[in-house]
Amino acid sequence: MDIVKLIERYKALGIADILDHEKFNLISIVHHSTAIEGSTLTEVEAQVLIEEGLTPKGKPMNDSLMVTDHYAALLYTMEQANKKRAVSVPLIQEINSLVIRSTGKIYNTVFGTIDSRTGAFRKGNVSAGSTYFPNYDKVEPLTKAMVAKINELMQKPLKEEEKINLAFDAHYNLVSIHPFYDGNGRTSRLLMNYIQAFYKLPLAIVYNESKADYIQALIDTREKDDIKIFREFMRNEYGNMLKEEIKKLEELEKPKRNRGFTLLF
Repeated sequence: MDIVKLIERYKALGIADILDHEKFNLISIVHHSTAIEGSTLTEVEAQVLIEEGLTPKGKPMNDSLMVTDHYAALLYTMEQANKKRAVSVPLIQEINSLVIRSTGKIYNTVFGTIDSRTGAFRKGNVSAGSTYFPNYDKVEPLTKAMVAKINELMQKPLKEEEKINLAFDAHYNLVSIHPFYDGNGRTSRLLMNYIQAFYKLPLAIVYNESKADYIQALIDTREKDDIKIFREFMRNEYGNMLKEEIKKLEELEKPKRNRGFTLLF
């Protein structure tokens, strides 16, 4: 799948300039990212919540808070990318604090009380299934090393493929460091979107329907120590999203005789 050619076609069609396209794209990102983490809101319910502030009936309030917090975090991420702010540890912590502003918890540790809503690094060890993440005392140095590598690469004249890979690699590395108590996946996907926005690339979505494959790609990449596995998964997700968006616009551009609207009563 030639991602670069798909991006070129996407930009040539002017998809990003279509009225309200960007907003709907951001809502879709929020819906799928929060759904991966357990939100039960549908995409339509997320849209109504974000646009009109109406919470869906019969759904946990926590799910609605996840959506509104993620949307605020995404807007902030895009704002910082447009300002060309350099990636930094504080920036990542700020994004995380917004992601879990209303849903984060307070943790009592041997090091004192940690309010996860502040973007503070975890002070304990964590695991997910068979995956054990780095010890808490390695979180800060690993995150600093990752940020340094990202900035080193971003200061170079990267080719389009290299920019795409950098976004995917940052996503993988942050979620694998798992530096926070809560919101690691959402924050990592937002870091990916930040780099894409920085380079004026279309924003990638990890679809909730791909959750099992997404988790497996992360596990396989760690076990085999091969970033190409995660890159390939993300390229497929990204490529499918671009193809779908391109298809929608091409359908709109077809001669009117091939499509139409019929009044229904």
